[in-house]
Amino acid sequence: MIAPMSVSLLVNGEPVNAVVLPRLNLADFLREDLELTGTHVGCEHGVCGACTVRINGEIVRSCLTLAVQAHGASVETIEGLSDSGEIADLQAAFRERNALQCGYCTPGMLMTAQDLLKQSPTPDREAIREHLSGNYCRCTGYQAIIDAVEATAMARAGRSS
Repeated sequence: MIAPMSVSLLVNGEPVNAVVLPRLNLADFLREDLELTGTHVGCEHGVCGACTVRINGEIVRSCLTLAVQAHGASVETIEGLSDSGEIADLQAAFRERNALQCGYCTPGMLMTAQDLLKQSPTPDREAIREHLSGNYCRCTGYQAIIDAVEATAMARAGRSS
């Protein structure tokens, strides 16, 4: 039997201290232990992007990351980005353009889109498509999502969409 381990981290700016099994993935820790259910688990293979979170500013697949790997790190979930207002304009664009039909992929899409907009404030449609290509959506056909990200980029740059 593998002994539980202590972890200390910041989650959405709040200190968290917990004891976890070394094999517990970060997605399950966030969802089950911290009740942050905005991080979705889709494929559990790191392919779909539904579990995307930020660790120390970089997006990662939380289903492929062990909770113990986040020890000492700063983790941001969709709840943190939403509650802080960081993505309010992006969320509004998703609503306005019907880019969130069933909503299952939406948290991962928003996390990934915000990552792109931080790296490249004015991406073209091809760059948006490429950056989001690791996130699956089975409802929207992606065009509405690309439209929403493009509109947000243009609005942030002070141009009309």
